[in-house]
Amino acid sequence: MTITRRSFLSASAAFAAAPVLRATAAPLPREADIVVIGAGAAGIAAARRIVAANRKVIVVEASSQIGGRCITDVSTFDVPFDRGARWMHNPDTNPMIRLARNAGLDVSPAPSGQKMRIGRRNARAGETEEFLAALVRANRAIDEAARGKLDTSCASALPKDLGDWAGAAEFVLGASFAGKDLKELSAIDKARAQDRNAAIACRQGLGTLIARLGEQVPVALATPANRILWTNRDVSVETQAGKIVARAAIITVSTNVLASGAIKFAPDIPKRTLDAASKLTLGSYDHIVLQLPGNPLGLSRDDVLIEQSNSTRTALMIANIGGSSLCSIDVGGSFGRDLSEQGEKAMAAFAREWITKLFGSEAAAAVQKTATTRWNASPYVMGAMSAAAPGGQLSRKVLAEPIGNMFLAGEATHETLWGTVDGAWDSGERAADAALRKIGALKDEPAEVPTQSTKKRRAPRR
Repeated sequence: MTITRRSFLSASAAFAAAPVLRATAAPLPREADIVVIGAGAAGIAAARRIVAANRKVIVVEASSQIGGRCITDVSTFDVPFDRGARWMHNPDTNPMIRLARNAGLDVSPAPSGQKMRIGRRNARAGETEEFLAALVRANRAIDEAARGKLDTSCASALPKDLGDWAGAAEFVLGASFAGKDLKELSAIDKARAQDRNAAIACRQGLGTLIARLGEQVPVALATPANRILWTNRDVSVETQAGKIVARAAIITVSTNVLASGAIKFAPDIPKRTLDAASKLTLGSYDHIVLQLPGNPLGLSRDDVLIEQSNSTRTALMIANIGGSSLCSIDVGGSFGRDLSEQGEKAMAAFAREWITKLFGSEAAAAVQKTATTRWNASPYVMGAMSAAAPGGQLSRKVLAEPIGNMFLAGEATHETLWGTVDGAWDSGERAADAALRKIGALKDEPAEVPTQSTKKRRAPRR
């Protein structure tokens, strides 16, 4: 059956409201209409779209759980916390928010409280205004540089007179935003990034949401794709559990995994695609989560705190997550990458050192338990979010180009919502639509031919 986009969207809406089912645990099929590589946000979005089109799909996931870079830890502490992505954005247009509510999960705007710490005191109102003004100037300078003929690094565009606020501005715009220092970040990529200020939280965890949405599609866990044989007509995906022949494939692995050669392709994928992936490598961003009962820091629920720092050897704190006793010390960029390489003990030690510097040794002594993430060491991800190197912004469009009957998806393929779960989800739906069209399962309805009754009449001249 070939369906039109209008009827397909209606089917998608009905599917979204369907009762939640458990993830299919059937043996790996030998055939499918479309095979999806990766069960993160992009892969689950693509698979749901394909199921809504009444086509046979199988998702193969290398790790032992659904979620990709959206993983909620429900066992380390007495409350859940997200080990990876934690926010959704764009509440007016993001379909994930509606899907979360339909799945019975609680979503709400994240509190907007933000604090600047200068040594062991909070910044005064005038100092906070000075920092915000420095941030605005830095952003404008990057935006101006992005309008030039040549893409340059954000660092080269930064005003030289930011003074005491230079370190904090570089951290907020670089490591905290994209997981990379400004010298590694494309000014055009940064300027084109869609605003992400309207953060939406899921009380049960963003990873919980992706896993819940994945319950409605067949997923084969702990099943890495080893090799993909492809033509312009079909694909064959080889795994340790067997081979799947399909009419098309959607590949949602990270740019670092794609560039690593962990998945072999026959024939090789175009050099153009690999070059694009190499210009969109993942930045480094990790959480160091501390259990601090009794609120010894005196901060409010979900308060965001940064410090006036003279370097990027710093962090961002989200305090009392969801009203709990958990505080996340987030590190990123080159400093975060180096710290992560030293291991969990070094990361926890830095977090205590940072708390001591800003709140005193008594506050640090109140830490009861810690947990850390090390996304760079995760073999099936190899980092945090994609960030274009100077000159690499156009690579996002290149990465989204079809390769035979293969379609790439993931946050790295989104030109404005890169680095977000929103962008990953949207890219998965886009890739699914393209794959369905390729196999003849989805056709856009022809544009209505204007008639005398439908043509817009030109207004008379006055």
